[in-house]
Amino acid sequence: MELRQIQYFIEVAEREHMTDAALALHVAQSAVSRQIANLEAELGVQLFIREGRNIRITPIGKIFLHHAKSAVRALANAKQEMDEFLDPEKGTIRIGFPSSLAAHTLPTVISAFRDQHPHIGFQLRQGSYLHLIDAVNKGEIDLAFLGPIPTDEKQIEGKILFLEKIVALLPMDHPMSNAASIHLDDLRNDSFVLFPTGFILRDIVINACTKVGFSPNISFEGEDIDAIKGLVATGLGVTLLPEVTLIDNVPRGTAKVPIHVPNLTRNVGIVIPKNRQLPPSEQLFYDFVTNFFSRLNEFNS
Repeated sequence: MELRQIQYFIEVAEREHMTDAALALHVAQSAVSRQIANLEAELGVQLFIREGRNIRITPIGKIFLHHAKSAVRALANAKQEMDEFLDPEKGTIRIGFPSSLAAHTLPTVISAFRDQHPHIGFQLRQGSYLHLIDAVNKGEIDLAFLGPIPTDEKQIEGKILFLEKIVALLPMDHPMSNAASIHLDDLRNDSFVLFPTGFILRDIVINACTKVGFSPNISFEGEDIDAIKGLVATGLGVTLLPEVTLIDNVPRGTAKVPIHVPNLTRNVGIVIPKNRQLPPSEQLFYDFVTNFFSRLNEFNS
């Protein structure tokens, strides 16, 4: 079994079309067909069902696809680590982040890091809370910024970098929009705009409302920060957001109002895998980030 065969197989399996796979691989279709046939003969199983010009992956083919992707990913990671050991200053860091940290926190850290390490590259992946945890576990990314840091994950470990306040974002015509601060219970009768089920910021808001004695009436959902801000700006509801998402960007037609009861915060940090060592470039970045926020916290205290 050759690496080339596995790479051809993955491309065909994902496209389920031999010609399209060949075009993507920049090789002749006959070469792809031959390698797939050789692979099936070696494995002794049928990986695809041929249906005219189209093909469909078999159930056993799907099982093999899962392991083939893992093998190719492991080889790519090994090659990256070898390159970085030779020169950590020219590596590529694969990092994940949620939308709530995209506008301010992540750009600030990366910009400061690249001032010292200008030749290190980044592959950035934005995703939901659980998706990013899963990606670190699987080795699809090397580390991720998260808020809050998970406490019940066996395969990853987290480092808290800072605490941030959760504030209310209200339409400008809301009765409390000019208040110096509010009690969360003041929003009991309002409609809420939140992230969909599965997003950690939704859970934070629901849990906070529950603790003060009410369940929020969720009227609209948005999958990113800008969508939620836009819905609030049009008067469709209120929301709670990390204050960092509103630095330099409180939408027109809205008001940011602090919450004095309860005191809502979340921790923000960086997570890395427990079961594998970070490659050198990633370790440089991890050390830089932890030192960066340690100095920042000392300055702000």
